[in-house]
Amino acid sequence: MEHQSSTQIPHVLIFPVPLQGHVGPLLDLAELLCLAYFKITFLHTTHNHQWLTKHTDIEARFSRYPGFKYKTVPDGLPDAHPRTDPLRLSELFKGLASSAKPLLRDILVGDKVTCLILDEWLSFAYEIASEVQVPVMAFSTSGACFTWILHCIPKLVEAGDIPFKDEEMDKLVKNAPGMDSFLRYRDLPSFCRKLDTSSCRKLQHRFSGEIQLIKQAHSFILNTFEDLEGPCLSLIREHCSKVYSIGPLHAHLDYKLGTKEKTLSNTNNFLEVDQSCISWLDHKPDKSVVYVSFGSLAILTKDQLTEFWVGLVQSNKYFLWVIRPDLVIKSDLNSPITQDYLLDGTKKRGCIVKWAPQKEVLAHRAVGGFFTHCGWNSILESIVTGVPMLCWPYFTDQLINSRYVSYIWKIGLDMKDTCDRTRVKNMINDLMERKHDKLETSMSIMSHLTNKSISEGGSSYTNLDHLIEEIKAFIKKEPTF
Repeated sequence: MEHQSSTQIPHVLIFPVPLQGHVGPLLDLAELLCLAYFKITFLHTTHNHQWLTKHTDIEARFSRYPGFKYKTVPDGLPDAHPRTDPLRLSELFKGLASSAKPLLRDILVGDKVTCLILDEWLSFAYEIASEVQVPVMAFSTSGACFTWILHCIPKLVEAGDIPFKDEEMDKLVKNAPGMDSFLRYRDLPSFCRKLDTSSCRKLQHRFSGEIQLIKQAHSFILNTFEDLEGPCLSLIREHCSKVYSIGPLHAHLDYKLGTKEKTLSNTNNFLEVDQSCISWLDHKPDKSVVYVSFGSLAILTKDQLTEFWVGLVQSNKYFLWVIRPDLVIKSDLNSPITQDYLLDGTKKRGCIVKWAPQKEVLAHRAVGGFFTHCGWNSILESIVTGVPMLCWPYFTDQLINSRYVSYIWKIGLDMKDTCDRTRVKNMINDLMERKHDKLETSMSIMSHLTNKSISEGGSSYTNLDHLIEEIKAFIKKEPTF
């Protein structure tokens, strides 16, 4: 690729939601644009930057790109605030909106930003970018299936599909085009449950506004690929002017960097990674280990933790389990697991860590299955490495994700809304034995399609090139004096 003069180099500001699952993919996109010789400013919170620099080599990763820089903004919350508590995320969004607005305006104008790539959930930033006439490209860290159901929510409320009753959970959702033959009420996003009429109106108003903002954006970027979510992407394209599917971003970046530099792309963690689990895996037979991780946000009760633990031990499978310090609800922390047979079973077959290098774990020859919360990043990482999934979705997009994983793509099993030791044991044995070969065959096909999409000439590879050219075109439209 030819180098450009400094006056022709686009300057892109990237602004993610300050959560690990959002920061990671946008850091990967930032590096992909650095490889296109763009100037990149990555804007995130002071709190998150401190954690990233503490636990990763993020500064070394981007030091090789002279056009890259970080800028930080306060999130408006006290230091002791539990920023990853799912029940208090609204406080994080409100705090960030109030503290970041003036700084965002100054950066957009003072740093002569060509365009803003904005996490779709940061709605307050659309207005600011519009005021200073900086084009916005919306970015989704979720899959196209979740994005499409968000587009449907206002109509679902209007049609009376929402609210729904507990006894209707297994009925099909009627007014979700493209999904009405398989999507059940229990597969809708978690915030659609247990609503009254007033809450439904608020939900309808909220997503009508969010959808309108995405439509107003110059383009819409998704971390997915055509062979995985083509039907949903086609539906989205009927409502958005330009849609770029360029994922899986972490694999796309690895392809662009080449095998010698892949290790530097695994630096998106807010928690300290325990590498000892890799040595533990090294001593286990091929495809014999269940990797268990419920992501960076899910929280469990002690009873749920116990049911999972008993099911894992009784399955008689090796397991590597990520148990974050904040995984269990605080009120339950004083009631630790003390049953001798659980501790003995874990000692014989289990390894427990506070945080794991997930991409490295999933790529390890010893891992045969992934017991997951079904977050979008985890799904993509599992597909890239070809590891079948057992899904226990926790909230938001994870519920519809698990339906697609199990029913549409047939690369995993869905265990939503249940947490019973016998069910856990049986489904782990399905994942690792009874249904493993069939799941692995489907997963192998999908993994192949993934590699095809990010390789030269593939859909994601080509879409990224088109995205880069569109950003360059913004400069040509700027007046010259």
